[in-house]
Amino acid sequence: MNFIDTHCHLDAAEFGDTQAGLVRAAAAAGVSRIVIPAVARANFDDVRALCERFPSCAPAYGIHPMYVDDATPDDLSVLRDYLAQPATVAVGEIGLDFFVDHYDRARQEYFFVEQLKLAQQYDLPVLLHIRRAADVILKHLRQHKVRHGIAHAFSGSRQQAEEFIKLGFKLGFGGAMTYDRATRLRELASTLPLSSIVLETDAPDIPPAFIGKARNSPEHLPRIAETLAELRGMTIAEVAAATTANARAILKGLA
Repeated sequence: MNFIDTHCHLDAAEFGDTQAGLVRAAAAAGVSRIVIPAVARANFDDVRALCERFPSCAPAYGIHPMYVDDATPDDLSVLRDYLAQPATVAVGEIGLDFFVDHYDRARQEYFFVEQLKLAQQYDLPVLLHIRRAADVILKHLRQHKVRHGIAHAFSGSRQQAEEFIKLGFKLGFGGAMTYDRATRLRELASTLPLSSIVLETDAPDIPPAFIGKARNSPEHLPRIAETLAELRGMTIAEVAAATTANARAILKGLA
């Protein structure tokens, strides 16, 4: 079976210099591709270096909404250069985060829109960070139509899910889905069209229930997929085939 982790911060400090072992463990578990999204200009080079070192990894570049306070318009010019590189598969991680009150919403929206424009210019999909901002993000996506993308770590309503799907987006499901208490999320995972779902770990974050509070890693993706298979009454092989095809359809640079 073949799996694609569509969102993994393999460059994160929590991993230290253990990436080689993590990539080997993921491959042994059946994870053939890992998408590494950058979050700020400061880690563009780290993401690129990892993806050059490990052929199974693919880079995305963007300025995360929680990093825009330190971002400058010049960072967008640098981002443009990275997006022009042939290996780039998406613009991300970008989006809006209205969960934390002290972040400047207007500044977030400025950088989000500017990055949507870059995604249009380079005909790239986007990897979206969304916290308590789904409706505002949908508004901007309708105004600035991009080559689709992934609503990462989706946790919105059914209506919001359907709106993203109408716009051609896939929804990222990961460790949060493995918790019994996540009833609304599990209901969505079990009933939304399978063609709209991709898998992700968001490692080192969002550890699945079966590892407790331990550091997450891409090797856990197949066990996360088992939860999706159980929720939908499918085989793990069927889930692997469908979600991998979905990821490749959106992230065409993985082909």
